[in-house]
Amino acid sequence: MAPTTTPDGHATVHWAGEALHLLPAHALWWPAGQALFIADLHLGKAASYRALGQPVPGGTTRDNLARLSDLIAVHHPERLVFLGDFLHAATGRTPPVLKALHDWRERHRSVAMTLVRGNHDDRAGDPPPEARIEVVDEPWLLGPFACCHHPQTHPTHFVLAGHLHPVCQLSGPARDALRLPCFVSEPGQAVLPAFGAFTGGHALPAAPGRCFHAIGGQRVWAVPGR
Repeated sequence: MAPTTTPDGHATVHWAGEALHLLPAHALWWPAGQALFIADLHLGKAASYRALGQPVPGGTTRDNLARLSDLIAVHHPERLVFLGDFLHAATGRTPPVLKALHDWRERHRSVAMTLVRGNHDDRAGDPPPEARIEVVDEPWLLGPFACCHHPQTHPTHFVLAGHLHPVCQLSGPARDALRLPCFVSEPGQAVLPAFGAFTGGHALPAAPGRCFHAIGGQRVWAVPGR
């Protein structure tokens, strides 16, 4: 079934026989499973850079958590799944970051949360126990989906992953170019855009069977001709 873009800006796709919403907020909503998926939150990344003496702005942790709260308020998920890289680094586990996380989790006590460990989680450590976030290794199976951090194949389940921070490059008639965050899918797997601010992006090339859904202007749309 062809993907469609709705008035509220999300695109509907069908993966593993399930209708899924690709959200402009860089998240994936599975209505039938009442589950919200995000990848690459990277909490504390700005704090990690400031610890190295880099003059980067503050407030990104609060902004990221506020965006998550907005998604929870709209969709009322039973479960929130983090597809890896929840915390950026051990140096980012500052008292303000952990306090913001604690306060945010208290506001969403009814939502079950699961973190599928990513490469940054190995170095940064798991979320504090009081955050009540279940921590698992990849692949973690949920319905027809294999929840992972690293893109990979799975023999029986459709893979949802992150790690790559995908962006696609659009070219204009005046030789101008625009890089936009995107969802990338191909047979058997999909990669979500990075959710966290201050995360950068990696341009993925076109390939047979690979589809791109770009995010821009509060909309998600299929990129034609790729």
